[in-house]
Amino acid sequence: MDVGNQTGVLEFLLVGLSEDPELQPLLFGLFLSMYLVSLLGNLLIILAVSSDSRFHTPLYFFLSFSDICFNSTIVPKMLVNIQRASQAITYAGCFTQMYFYLVFLYLDHFLLTVMAFDRSWCVSVLVALLQSLLVLHLSFCTHMEIPHFFCELADVLKAACSDALSNYLVLYAVTGLLGVPPLTGILFSYSKIISFILKMSSEEGRYKAFSTCGSHLMVISLFYGTGFGVYLSSAYSSSSSKGAVASVMYTVVTPMLNPFIYSLRNRDMKGALRNLLLSRGAPGV
Repeated sequence: MDVGNQTGVLEFLLVGLSEDPELQPLLFGLFLSMYLVSLLGNLLIILAVSSDSRFHTPLYFFLSFSDICFNSTIVPKMLVNIQRASQAITYAGCFTQMYFYLVFLYLDHFLLTVMAFDRSWCVSVLVALLQSLLVLHLSFCTHMEIPHFFCELADVLKAACSDALSNYLVLYAVTGLLGVPPLTGILFSYSKIISFILKMSSEEGRYKAFSTCGSHLMVISLFYGTGFGVYLSSAYSSSSSKGAVASVMYTVVTPMLNPFIYSLRNRDMKGALRNLLLSRGAPGV
């Protein structure tokens, strides 16, 4: 039987985080809760930004918008699969999920590195399009299992029946070029900030500043640490179970934390949200 490219009838099987039936209700409830918290937090920020002219900047809107889309690309399909006890995803569905996952992953990356927001969207789309189009040239066997809860690029490449060397070269080139320099810049900037904080005379001021920097660095560490770990280990690791668990951190947990870390802790943003809620709860105001 020919095991070449049979994309006309091809479907993948998303194994997920666990195949234990007893764990499925727990996973469903956990991911549904995190998804709803992330959705609510980011929607509140978008509403507050829309209602207050002080926040009419790309940073607040695009970070929240990106996190909503990033989560919505992955989590709903995962929840449907758990609910239906089905692991199947079509070739077209897998390709579409992978493309939009990459778009919003790179957009989140650019926003977290505080690059030019008006250009980051275009770069994200182009890089994701390049990597996704390269996947279309690969051959796949039918009914291939992906040991993940979504169509993550590195695991899709492992499922290919044809040579994916060029795909891996692009993957690592993109990871290196778009990941290492911005991360180095972030760490350098925070080292300067921490150095400045240590010179502050006010103990209360140092505490507040360290609290803010610490929370930012926590999110950055989760996003980059788990992301780099998953992508860099994909070439030599045959088992992706640990990678799937690590991916939860940068695909679900980080987007859930972003609105609380970067926006809802901001005093002006809290005031805008308070005004928004009061205006919605007081007819005629």
